[in-house]
Amino acid sequence: VNCIGTHSTHPDTEDQSSFRYISPGDTKVLIEDGVLHSGILCSKTLGRSSGSLIHIIVLELGWQVAKIFFSQIQRFINNYLLIAGHSIGISDCIADRNTYSEIQESIFESKRQVIEIIERAHNNELKPTPGNTLKQTFENEVNKILNACRDSTGSCAQRSLSIYNNFKTMVVAGSKGSKINISQIIAVVGQQNVDGKRIPFSFRSRTLPHFIKDDYGPESCGFVENSYL
Repeated sequence: VNCIGTHSTHPDTEDQSSFRYISPGDTKVLIEDGVLHSGILCSKTLGRSSGSLIHIIVLELGWQVAKIFFSQIQRFINNYLLIAGHSIGISDCIADRNTYSEIQESIFESKRQVIEIIERAHNNELKPTPGNTLKQTFENEVNKILNACRDSTGSCAQRSLSIYNNFKTMVVAGSKGSKINISQIIAVVGQQNVDGKRIPFSFRSRTLPHFIKDDYGPESCGFVENSYL
């Protein structure tokens, strides 16, 4: 079996550079005649998409060989977990102090941008986008900023984690979890949406009785700046 693929953490910029064939981070997967010459196998290269290793085995060698491959690789993983084990603790979900400072700065900047949009709307300076009303334009702009805040803080939190972090290892391998889970556990839960929109007013001109009327700020419409920890 011959297969060429990339690990889930493979940077796209390497494909256009001098590291096109040999990756410094060993994220370029090369299998020739059934021998793994380079790269790290994950769910992306093993069998989640077309052109993956399992897909190629089924097409070239048949489902019987794919069945044997499944059994052997599962037996290998079971024995590895018996010897090494894999568990996640609180220490895997805590970032360093500089990362938390960067996260707070990102949240503060996002809230400042939302306040600017609210002021522009109050001063009739906000123009509706094509196909949307003024209120829809306002909600779309605010939602985009707050969702970007969650993504940026999540990326910051993931970069701060060591390659030996069990939580990060599980997400990168593709066995369970996602970048959003890392973001919400370590950095910020972020904007909570209903049908792709911020939390609408359900009481008289407010989302909950804890907020003042006509409050379109981040917190009153579903933005949670704390993490799960």
